[in-house]
Amino acid sequence: MYPTLYDAVLDIFGISIPAFKIVMMFGFFVALAFLAANYVMTLELKRYEAEGKIKAFQQPIGKTNTAWEYISTALVGFVFGFKLLYLVLHFSELSSNPQAFILSSEGSWLWGVFLAIGFVALKYFQLQKEPAFVAGQTTTFHPYMMMGNLTLIAAITGFAGAKLFHHLEYFDELVKDPMVLFRDPFSGLTYFGGLLGGAIGVLWYANKHGVKWKYMLDIGGPSMMLAYGVGRMGCHFSGDGDWGIENVAPKPNWLNWLPDWAWAYDYPNNVHGVILENPVWPTPVYEITMAFIIFAILWSIRKKFAPGVLFSIYFIFAGMERFSIERIRVNPDQFKGIGFSQAQIIAMVMILLGVLGIYFFTKAHKQIIK
Repeated sequence: MYPTLYDAVLDIFGISIPAFKIVMMFGFFVALAFLAANYVMTLELKRYEAEGKIKAFQQPIGKTNTAWEYISTALVGFVFGFKLLYLVLHFSELSSNPQAFILSSEGSWLWGVFLAIGFVALKYFQLQKEPAFVAGQTTTFHPYMMMGNLTLIAAITGFAGAKLFHHLEYFDELVKDPMVLFRDPFSGLTYFGGLLGGAIGVLWYANKHGVKWKYMLDIGGPSMMLAYGVGRMGCHFSGDGDWGIENVAPKPNWLNWLPDWAWAYDYPNNVHGVILENPVWPTPVYEITMAFIIFAILWSIRKKFAPGVLFSIYFIFAGMERFSIERIRVNPDQFKGIGFSQAQIIAMVMILLGVLGIYFFTKAHKQIIK
């Protein structure tokens, strides 16, 4: 397992790049997941525009010399100086655990203020070079051009939802120690919470830019499944603890073709430093496989249905995948006597909503045609 990108590059290529110690392996794959989703959604937005389902529109252009431009630029400059520049200048001292530094309050206020002023000065000269605003002057905005901001919004709202759902799942811990919300902000993230939070942010922003919510759902379904598969690669390669229950059963003869690590694995050198007494089911591997298969299916049938139906099919597949894998995953016993985890209950709701969605979206489309 590779807790950081540094560990992976060193082991695979034999190259030591200390700067990579700051890049957590799980975070690296999360970034790749967002890029994969961005690429697929961009392709679909271009296709929808070419088919006339969504349209480009004209928007005003000209100087945007606003207070927000300076405030946001100053914040970015301050963060660069306070954290990143300080880390570079003191890397020999902090290289053993740069993640702890990034999440701490330690940094350089002097460099933070210095770079904030520098960034604002650069922004000022940049804005001075822009043409003055002319009433009525516009430029063509294509829906796919919103993907940069859309990805950022999905990341922020998805992170908030993932964090919230995790602490609802472990509500007793939250009640005992509310500060757990802030102590380790990048741990404890749930897929379904991220899905809901990200979906709300994406649908709101897309609607502002003229993309109907049904179209956005269909565009997002396959891309979210692809992103889920890529993200689970981060779970596996970092050994983030999102593995299965113990598996000490011998591998059946009919699975002799399957590598031993795909049947039972002990996740050595995992990111938590946990030494497993017995091997466990490598559930991230199974989820990666299922996610990529489901994405291939969704991608192949994406042009065949009424608006909203493809997303409903995605909901059914995603619910079935999660419900099945939960049977061998490590889960807290939240609902004593019920026998289902929170994720399984949500998965069943997703399957039900998917079935209802197929019915209602198909019925609504037929009424429009009539």
